[in-house]
Order: sequence, then structure tokens, then C-alpha cells
Amino acid sequence: MSGVTAGELERRLHEISPRWTNSPTPLPSILIHGFVFAAWIVLLFNAFFGRGIFAWSVGVVYILYDTALLLFTFWKTWPLRRVVLLLPITGPRPTVTAIITAYNESAVLVATIEALVRQSEPPDVIMIADDGSTDATDGVLSAYFHTPPPALGTLAETGGLNWLRMQHGGKARTLNAALTHVKTELFITVDADTILAPSAIAAMRDAFAADQNLVAATGVLTPVCDKSSGGWLLEWFQSYEYVRNFLSRYAWMRMDGLLLISGAFAGFRHDAVLAVGGFDADCLVEDYELIHRLRLYGYDNQLGWHTNVLGGALGQTAAPSTLPKFLRQRRRWFGGFLQTQNWYRKMVGASRYGDVGLWMLPVKAADTMQPIYGLSAFILLPWYICTGRIDLLIPVGGLIVGKIILDLGFHCWSIFLYRKWVGGHTKVNFPLAILAAIIEPFSFQLFRHLGASWGWLAFLTGKRSW
Repeated sequence: MSGVTAGELERRLHEISPRWTNSPTPLPSILIHGFVFAAWIVLLFNAFFGRGIFAWSVGVVYILYDTALLLFTFWKTWPLRRVVLLLPITGPRPTVTAIITAYNESAVLVATIEALVRQSEPPDVIMIADDGSTDATDGVLSAYFHTPPPALGTLAETGGLNWLRMQHGGKARTLNAALTHVKTELFITVDADTILAPSAIAAMRDAFAADQNLVAATGVLTPVCDKSSGGWLLEWFQSYEYVRNFLSRYAWMRMDGLLLISGAFAGFRHDAVLAVGGFDADCLVEDYELIHRLRLYGYDNQLGWHTNVLGGALGQTAAPSTLPKFLRQRRRWFGGFLQTQNWYRKMVGASRYGDVGLWMLPVKAADTMQPIYGLSAFILLPWYICTGRIDLLIPVGGLIVGKIILDLGFHCWSIFLYRKWVGGHTKVNFPLAILAAIIEPFSFQLFRHLGASWGWLAFLTGKRSW
């Protein structure tokens, strides 16, 4: 299963990734991306010369686009109102290595390991891949393993517990080093600040055993912040955001278009990841980019590979508790998203890549500009007030109120579906959901767009730090 060196992984990456193969950009991709950008220019220009509510056409388009995505999610998640039947397991249950990547996470590392040890079906191997931590990680792991730290670049094996100690080179490089030591059929990535529910590994095993063409799957995560007032507020907003986002992933999974797999807790078929060259250390979101490469390779070689999101594989993961950390996270996420969209632009609008090419990636092309549309729409409102165009605020306000009411309905419906999907395990509740739906468009959503706009700057300036 293993026997692949880091150098071999990099060679395969260069052979497969479009950013190294210099693939030409097809006309459909150019037209789709060009239209999204040109439409923003035209709509923004119209703000200065248009009349009535259509002077705010950039906001109208922004609301209509977001509404279309909500309706799509509602349509595709409709089956969740009933119990979701699992696929029958037709093959043997696969062996699993859980890889915990850590960098200066000594305070939480033991709790994460213990959550894996206490699984109803523990992984065959637990590997701690330390990315050159400079805190107390060595001491914590030495006490836990009852062994001195291994030399840099080497693996210490203690029964089913392995400790890989690397020089600091980033999460993707450390993961690739870990992959060269994996001997199981599956590997699961778990961030050091992520605690899995007791049945999470069993749910992953079930999914891969039932579907031999499944190459990657994501668990369903709940964000956890610290106990400060700012942490409580950000956890509140992010909890509902995560509910909607994971339901959206379920919707795209039903279209065979799921591309977003959360590396904080994800399962992968080991041979498939080795075949495409492992993780790309130059990408700000190495997990997201890897899924694009797996789907590209699967389509090009007619392998029938696909991805999944598992409502039974649950976990809690640390989320930003302060606004600066939140904005930096969203800068990295969106900057990496733009990197990946650029590298895989040849797939956009291409029928040979199925619904990924025909639907998912064109939607992602629109998403590249969504935060710019949203911020533009918001900034125009005070500008209209300052320039005396108060008459515009009545129809615009009516449209915004209508959107809030629609969002509120979807918000409540999504919580109902989510609870059924994950078996009732959720801390979100309807009263707070109603309040969040009302105030989110004027608070949290703006900060999300600000972080994403900062991601545009990271992308344009070539920032590569993790």
C-alpha cells in the first residue's frame, strides 16, 4: 500500500495538476468567468445612472443569486426530512490510519488522541504528525508515548500509536510525509484541535466499505470557540453557518458535484491519493485542491470516483474566537479557493467532467465575485443616503426585508433537516436561529465578505503561507 517517497508524490503531482501541465483555458471557462466579472462592472456602473430599485441592481442580483442557491439546497436536501437509509456494505471493512496533524497544539493534543482511542471502532493506527512544533508538544507526547522524541524526519512506532516528527514545513508537507508511512487502505485526517464523536470512525469505515468508488468523504463538524463574550458571539454565528454549509455539501453530493471536504476531519482512499500525488504544499487550502485533483484524475481515466458527506461522522473543531483570527481564516480559505479555481479553470463548463464541470465549477466561478457583489451592494446604501437618493431606500428595504423573511424560513427548515440528518446531535435552537437570521446580513455576513475580499488580495499578491 505504501512504499512511495515524498519525491515520487511530488513527481505525480506535477504530472497531474493543471497548474504544472500548462493546460489551455477553454472558451466556456473564459466566457463564464468573464461574464461574472463584466456583469459586476456593468451593474456597479448602473448604480450611478439607473432609476428606481434597478439603480441598486448589483444588490438585486446578489440577492437573487443567493436565493437561487437556497432553493437549490432546499430541493436537493428534501429527502433528509425522512430517515436516510445507508447503502448496504458489500465489501470487507477497510483498515484505517488516523493522522493527527499538529503545530503548537500541545494544550489539546492528548484530548484529540484520547477521542480516537475511545472510538467504538478505533483506527488501526493513530499517527501524530508533528509539523515542527516549538511549544511543549515534545514533552506532552513523550509522556504519552513513554518514549523520547524521535529524530526529526523519523517515525517512532509504539503499537498502534505512531509519532512522526518533522521540521516545520506546513501542514501539506507534513501530511505527505505521513502518507509515505501509511500501510492501511484508508487514512483519516484529524486536526489536533478536533474532537470526534465516538462513532465517527465507524461511520467512515461503513461509507468506504459500502462504496468502492468513494475516494474521499467529509464528516460533519460543529465549531467551538472559547468562553469569552467575543468567542460566544462568533460561535453562535458560525454554528448556523456550518449547519447551512454542510447541508449545501449534501445537496452538491446528490449532484455528484461535492468538492469541499473539510481536512479537519476527512477520510481518503490511500491508493487514490498516492496516485494523484498527495497534497499540494503551495495551496492555501490543500484539502480542497486535492479533491479537484482526485475528480479530474477520476474523470480523465474513467474511474467513476466520487466524494461524500457523512451525517453519521460527527466532530467538534476549534473555530476563531476573535474577529482578527476570523478574518485571517477567511482570507486563507478564500485565497485558496481562488487559487484552486484558477488552477482548475479548464474544467469549468466542460461536459467531460460531468456535473462538476457543467454545474459546480460554474457556480464556483460566480462565487469568486459573490463577496464583491455583496460589499458593493452594502456600500451603495449609505452612499444613496449621503447623495439624497432616499427614495431608493423604500423599494430596496422592501427587497431586503423579503430576503430576510425567506432566509428565516430556510434557517428554521435547515435546522429541522440537520437534526434529522445527524441524529439529533446539535446545539443550535430555533429562537436563537431566528435572531441570527435577522441580524446576520448586517453583521456576520459583512465580516465574511471582508475576509473573502482580503482573500482576493492574498491571491493577487501570491501569498502562500498556511
